[in-house]
Amino acid sequence: MVWNDVEAYPREKIQALQLSRLQETLRRVYELVPFYRAKFDEIGITPDSIQTLQDISRLPFTKKQDLRNNYPFGLFSVSMDEVVRIHSSSGTTGKPTVVGYTKHDMEVWGEVMARTFTLAGVTAKDVVHNAYGYGLFTGGLGFHDGAQRVGATIIPASGGFTNRQIMLLRDFKATALTCTPSFAMHLAEVAKSEGFDPRKDFHLKAGIFGAEPSSEGLQRAVADTWGIAYHEIYGLSELIGPGVSCSCEQRNGLHLNEDHFYPEIIDPKNGEVLPYGELGELVLTSITKQALPIIRYRTGDLTRLRIEPCRCGRTLVRMESITGRADDMLIVNGVNIFPSQVEHVIAQAEGLTLNYQIIADKKGYLDRLEIHIEVDENIMTDSVGEMERLKRQLEKELLNHLYINADVKLVEPRSIERSMGKAVRVVDKRKI
Repeated sequence: MVWNDVEAYPREKIQALQLSRLQETLRRVYELVPFYRAKFDEIGITPDSIQTLQDISRLPFTKKQDLRNNYPFGLFSVSMDEVVRIHSSSGTTGKPTVVGYTKHDMEVWGEVMARTFTLAGVTAKDVVHNAYGYGLFTGGLGFHDGAQRVGATIIPASGGFTNRQIMLLRDFKATALTCTPSFAMHLAEVAKSEGFDPRKDFHLKAGIFGAEPSSEGLQRAVADTWGIAYHEIYGLSELIGPGVSCSCEQRNGLHLNEDHFYPEIIDPKNGEVLPYGELGELVLTSITKQALPIIRYRTGDLTRLRIEPCRCGRTLVRMESITGRADDMLIVNGVNIFPSQVEHVIAQAEGLTLNYQIIADKKGYLDRLEIHIEVDENIMTDSVGEMERLKRQLEKELLNHLYINADVKLVEPRSIERSMGKAVRVVDKRKI
């Protein structure tokens, strides 16, 4: 069963729709977004230059830094009276990356999320326990609106409060779970500690998991522990939020909603477009977004695209699970973090150097972050209380600006091992 017939269109019909929507989007950004007009003019491109889908390779890339440089609304193509929703993620300077949605954009988001729930077999008869965080991040509300679109009962549990979530899962008889895979395993661990059997004492039949990397092993563990069908979802706020792609029951890649997001795979080193089946960096262009149209957005995620139709009947291109990153971004409990963001926060604190190391590890099934920072050798204090105050203040700033909980450890000068080459800023000990 598909939610929308377009999911099973012949390839020629999909491509015709993509070209029409791409050309309309290019006219929109050229006329309404000074950033894109300047970029196009710089290389001598106009919307009329793009006559085929292959011509998209002539267009410039958009990077996350471009959104930061145009904070808050510089890339919007509509006036604020047309914007009905604002979401954001953390930013390098403490200012977030901002995304906006018109009423039309909210319809698109609800549409692709309705497809997601249909891929997972969720209908109006189901009860969805949504444990993604609600707020400025797109996860919680994205799933919420999609569940409502298919008519399911939605429980807006949000994140945290594990024991209460266990109670709600049992008492409200949820049949579908949405959260990060690590939180799903954490929930199971706590449920077992309370004497429950996740496979027998709950009513779950399916789960939609994403926002962090997950190996086949972790996916199998979640499915086996809860006795449910595991569906993997991919999305990013710059494009829409969750709902860019999701896996079906065949578990043979994630169906990418390419009638709304035109995908390319490029060589991350030289930017050249790679053919289907080649591993490279995923680049996406929003072709139906109104408030914040994005042209050739470099996601930094490494994957492959498969064009062969799926046994489920859908013909949309499929992407493989993300295998890694083309940059130094970390994903910690669903939050994207760059070392440069952490460095900026450290730089605002007195008495600390910029010799630091970020250590990612696991505590149970959840990610745990430690940040070791060398104190300045000229700092004149032996006060344990003062050092504790500085530690707590820095942890508070990291939470306020980057939305991460980290254990800050202030260490002696020159105690972090030096490298002869590029400084080793990140040590990832997690075994997925």
